Amino acid sequence: MITIIAGTNRPNSNTLKVANYYQAQLKLRGEEATLFSLEQLPADVLNTDMFGKRSPAFQEIQNLIAKTSKFIFVIPEYNGSFPGVLKVLIDACDFPNSFYDKKAALVGISSGKYGNIRGIDHFTGVCHYIHLNVLPLRIHIPNIKQELDSSGNLIQEDTVKFTTEQIDKFLRF
Repeated sequence: MITIIAGTNRPNSNTLKVANYYQAQLKLRGEEATLFSLEQLPADVLNTDMFGKRSPAFQEIQNLIAKTSKFIFVIPEYNGSFPGVLKVLIDACDFPNSFYDKKAALVGISSGKYGNIRGIDHFTGVCHYIHLNVLPLRIHIPNIKQELDSSGNLIQEDTVKFTTEQIDKFLRF
């Protein structure tokens, strides 16, 4: 099972648009993928689901994570790294069975010119620690506002080429 995680809880984010794009591209290849936006995290997750506690609302998320074998993380740049809410998700999930020896593809986006290079590197370190195997082809999409059309499709030829290559490799990974 593939789950795409839109790595921010910001409403109407470009991250969610890119996650939807990946989901649509997988569907074109005959692959179903669940999309989970961090907007769907319980508002009080820090109080209800950390340090061994588990709420009914987060248990549904935990069940999704547990049955997923491959993840695609779409991660925006927040202050030169990845959003803290993404780390909260990782920390709230059961360890080690949530991510251990599973597979992931990483997609960084930013409104600036580097496509969240540092954030993807930082998140790769977290993935290695939790034994989540990362596809070597990590994508960085800079200037995201110029990359998407009004329907949320990627429109720059080189970006489409690299995301297509990543998706194809991910399916074989």
